[in-house]
Amino acid sequence: MRKLPEVEEAKSLMTEAVEWSVLKWLKEKKRVRKIADRANQALDQLSKETKLLWPDELRAAYSALAENTGKGKSPDVRLLKSVKPVKQADDEAFRAHMEAESTFDEAERQLSTSMAREGCRKAIYSWELHEKAIRLAERLVLSQG
Repeated sequence: MRKLPEVEEAKSLMTEAVEWSVLKWLKEKKRVRKIADRANQALDQLSKETKLLWPDELRAAYSALAENTGKGKSPDVRLLKSVKPVKQADDEAFRAHMEAESTFDEAERQLSTSMAREGCRKAIYSWELHEKAIRLAERLVLSQG
């Protein structure tokens, strides 16, 4: 997986922000949010682009897992087994992202630098999980080629 400049910038900022005071957080929170949002958008876009490289059957199997419905024709079990680790990694990254967002929201409500620091760590972790999920998706592209 190629390194995304938006994600590298956000990781660097969050690493620096772990040391900030309350006043620095109050001053910089909009910039932090903007940079974090750009990182999330870049990862979402790369994930989408990667999955578009999958054959139709793999995309259908992933959609079936995502929808978790029994409607229509069920994908081949082999295909479901191929995409299941990607879906699980995507879900884990999403949960981590939501946890980071929640931590930042609570830190802002309480004006808590310790919670903001924890939010930084959680955000970095969520991006690492998202990158892992993309690498898994890329492996499926390579295995199909």
